[in-house]
Amino acid sequence: MSEGVLKGKLFCSIYKSRRKSGMYLYVDRQKGLKEVPEILMGQFGHAEHVTDMILNPTRPLARADVEQVMEKIREQGFYLQMPPPPDEDLFMADGHPDKPVRHDA
Repeated sequence: MSEGVLKGKLFCSIYKSRRKSGMYLYVDRQKGLKEVPEILMGQFGHAEHVTDMILNPTRPLARADVEQVMEKIREQGFYLQMPPPPDEDLFMADGHPDKPVRHDA
């Protein structure tokens, strides 16, 4: 794609971690994972390509600020999207293995 077509936009690739559900790496499509630090890749695990997309400041992303994503990719070569925090209602539901146990009864 020509620079004129992408003016103010960014063509990126998105990878998901097989190690940590909900963790994604956004990188410049042309550079790929080359600029992601080795230590981060070690923690991220195998990066599975999900999709390629054009980031545009006028089109929001579901779980991240698109302008921040674009800025981080341009500055450091990647944007790491962390998993969402656990759902409090699900965490407190009966049967959840991590539900706090009350011992005062």
